[in-house]
Amino acid sequence: CRPRRVSEPALVTGGGGFAGRHLLALLPRAVAPSRDELDLLDAAAVLAAVREARPATVFHLAALASVQRSWESPAETLVANLRMTAHLLEAVRAEAPEATVLVTSSGEVYGPPERLPVTEEARLRPQNPYAVSKAACDLLAGQYADAFDMHIVRTRAFNHAGPGQGAEYVIGTLTRQVAEAEAAGASAVVLRTGNPDSARDFTDVRDVVRAYRAAAELPAGVYNVCSGRATSVRELVELVRRVSTLPVSHEIDPERVRAHDVPELRGSAERLRAASGWRPAIPLERTVADALEAWRRDLGA
Repeated sequence: CRPRRVSEPALVTGGGGFAGRHLLALLPRAVAPSRDELDLLDAAAVLAAVREARPATVFHLAALASVQRSWESPAETLVANLRMTAHLLEAVRAEAPEATVLVTSSGEVYGPPERLPVTEEARLRPQNPYAVSKAACDLLAGQYADAFDMHIVRTRAFNHAGPGQGAEYVIGTLTRQVAEAEAAGASAVVLRTGNPDSARDFTDVRDVVRAYRAAAELPAGVYNVCSGRATSVRELVELVRRVSTLPVSHEIDPERVRAHDVPELRGSAERLRAASGWRPAIPLERTVADALEAWRRDLGA
């Protein structure tokens, strides 16, 4: 399958989400209906939206993306994420069969790694309901590519972070805790985390969406999006300490410790780099600093 350029018009689902907002900054002319404008759980509505947009490129980012909430509502996460993906793929197959479709999957689909770094050939062994839902969507996208000769790219992004991320994610919650303490005029801040030795592969969201744009120009297939380096929660606390205006201490909160947590996960983005030249450009130190500045603006710190 020949590489293709990202062509307009582009349709983006999940444009109001964390990564979606950053992607739209790269694709200012994209069509990105809000959740109020388009219910992806309504198959007829999705079909009509694709018919109207007539997209040449589709970026499917919409999902229920919280691991914590997926434990609380596993059926909702599984059903909603798979239905949204199925409805979109069916609509593209019917109304825009020549379009390139980029389906965003997750590094969470790999689960406990047999070896590091994790490559695209690793088996899928998801360890939480969110990861199971993303694995199902990933496999469904691959099946549509095989069965209907659709040009579908699947990106498996590992942890991404940066300005605008919610507090349910580790860098989001650490930086928010500091910004809240600063805004309250506190004399110090205690950062509460789950397992401090849990290590993940973090990439700045602005680099991640650049990877999405680059991957949409590539042959159909699977591409990891990651930095290739694992950073522990303990190391993140230290990075936050460096940009805080307050003294920082650290406590482990048992409520934040995840069940079935994978101790370390880092991936290889060599396939994407070799095919497109993409590589992360923003250091994690800047990601943390920019995330804190965003919370300061939001909270008036």
